[in-house]
Amino acid sequence: MTIFSKIIAGQIPSYKIAEDDKFFAFLDIFPLGEGHVLVVPKKETDNLFDLDDAFLGSMLLFAKPIAKAIEKAFPCNRCGISVIGLEVPHAHMHLLPINSADDLNFTRGKLKLTPEELHIVQQKILAHV
Repeated sequence: MTIFSKIIAGQIPSYKIAEDDKFFAFLDIFPLGEGHVLVVPKKETDNLFDLDDAFLGSMLLFAKPIAKAIEKAFPCNRCGISVIGLEVPHAHMHLLPINSADDLNFTRGKLKLTPEELHIVQQKILAHV
């Protein structure tokens, strides 16, 4: 069972943004920037592109209102999307408020936000979902 499956099952606490029968979205607790959200299928699959076409399409449709909420909640040019898939063997996409391509540079240092700061970020996004 991956760490994401444990988060989805409620075994590990998270800052949930959205959920339906197929997907779960929550804040990255080691974000590149405020508003960094992970969108994860509930079905454990290592590689995003191993998901069937319809399921992959529905994942993007699930992420769309979250991306729009991120854009409203944080000053940015747009919400960027990144799929790396090396950190956790469970397919996922990153949604982040960005102003340049460098904002999606995962080799940069991560923020260390307090639980209170993460809660504020969560509330900012939820106000627009």
